[in-house]
Amino acid sequence: MGRTITEKILAAHAGLAEVHPGELIKAKVDIALGNDVTAPLAIDEFEKAGAQKVFDPNKIVLIPDHFTPNKDIKSAQLCLKMRRFAKAQGLRHYYEVGRMGIEHAFLPEQGLVLPGDLIIGADSHTCTYGALGAFATGIGSTDLAAAMITGEVWLKVPESIKFIFWGKLRPWVSGKDLILYTIGKIGVDGALYQAMEFVGEVMDQLDMDSRFTMANMAIEAGAKNGIIAPDNITLAYVKSRAQRNFKLYQSDKEASYKTVYEFDAADIEPQVAFPSLPANTMPISQVPNISIDQVIIGSCTNGRLSDLRVAAQVLQGHKVHPDVRLIIIPATQDIYRQALIAGYIEIFLDAQAVISTPTCGPCLGGHMGVLAEGERAVATTNRNFVGRMGDSRSEVYLTNPAVAAASAIMGRIANPEEI
Repeated sequence: MGRTITEKILAAHAGLAEVHPGELIKAKVDIALGNDVTAPLAIDEFEKAGAQKVFDPNKIVLIPDHFTPNKDIKSAQLCLKMRRFAKAQGLRHYYEVGRMGIEHAFLPEQGLVLPGDLIIGADSHTCTYGALGAFATGIGSTDLAAAMITGEVWLKVPESIKFIFWGKLRPWVSGKDLILYTIGKIGVDGALYQAMEFVGEVMDQLDMDSRFTMANMAIEAGAKNGIIAPDNITLAYVKSRAQRNFKLYQSDKEASYKTVYEFDAADIEPQVAFPSLPANTMPISQVPNISIDQVIIGSCTNGRLSDLRVAAQVLQGHKVHPDVRLIIIPATQDIYRQALIAGYIEIFLDAQAVISTPTCGPCLGGHMGVLAEGERAVATTNRNFVGRMGDSRSEVYLTNPAVAAASAIMGRIANPEEI
């Protein structure tokens, strides 16, 4: 019987010839990740366990990105705990403000996560790295502590679901729309503890930024991981970045899937996810007149260079609506620099947007754009749960960067074709 790419990676890291869905395995990790919200809890558990040294100081990555630059005393204390732990343990991969980025954009950019890896992170959107052809999944802080000590993780092998995208993308449609459309079809628990494997001629043409976006939001369908088999586009991305050797895996043609879905890209318009679930989607052509107060372009989902490029294309020559705040957050320092060189930052400033240093802040209602009661935001982030970005009576609408930029100009949720 053939095996899926997920099964092959898990078997290799468990030291087994093969694994099967439902099987419990103990697997070695290539990278264990924590941020300023989750790592301090893991550090506490690490110390409670009486551990003295991490299993490998080269395989643990700590990134302060959620409440940084420190928004208050409590966040400063959390970051201080991370900083001291990283120094005491001699961690190679601790990145301070000014040198860091939003974790799920930063790690691939720096070549820290690679095809064939098994990556765990105390953050639900760790599944982003599946875009490289890796097995990547989110875990709790206690599991992160155990992995920092042992270098291993317990996993149940997930069943796989195949999503085939064929046809040609419509104008202004990106990976964000493909994944929102998919989640809208299967629901927020439609892939519960399963591997979402994305294939097809549309996927073959997607750039890495869109692939990262799709894998990033697999968790919003309840998936254990999202994954895209590596190809020439993947190799072009990783070869100049890789800090170590890597291995490529592909699913066998006769591999078994729990379910197979096929989608025609011609049916997929830019999508808008209405409050308060990512599955509550609607094509842009059917969205009624909804006024907004704020727009966020950024996050681990859509803060990469191509996202900023699209936003700049829409915003060029326009001003943000006087009733709207537009906050743009390049996901890493390098993306910020590239956007500056390309002239995007000047376009954003001319449009009267605010440009922030890399941070997750507004995505989780932490800082840099918290919503008040009754306010509405359009965001290129990944979640729009009740209270996600601020007051429980605020609303968040998820879109791609083009729709977000058009909405900032129009003062309402808008189709970029209107601009």
